[in-house]
Amino acid sequence: MGALPVYRWRLAPDGYATRRQLRARGLRPGGQDVAAQLERPRRRRGPLVAYLYRIEDAKPVRPMTPARWAALDKANRARRICPQCRRDAGYVIPTSLGTCVPCASPSTSSRSA
Repeated sequence: MGALPVYRWRLAPDGYATRRQLRARGLRPGGQDVAAQLERPRRRRGPLVAYLYRIEDAKPVRPMTPARWAALDKANRARRICPQCRRDAGYVIPTSLGTCVPCASPSTSSRSA
């Protein structure tokens, strides 16, 4: 395998796109290898790198099926359940706390047990 072509920031030729740009067009890389990369220089650090894919080799995004929507809903619901008090917090539990805010700081909580 040869080295990837490297382009400077905003100077990539037409026909290449990042994952986000593909997604905005309703496409996905579809198993293709990275075709090129962009580099954006930074001071005092290494350059930012963005990988590029060929647009003509990209495939359409798979549609969300009812089963996928149900699985996504179930996963998001599980992220809202406090492992300590087993209540739905109404928001995604912060991973930094590990529990809902009232359980993480019970001295400042207005919740009565």
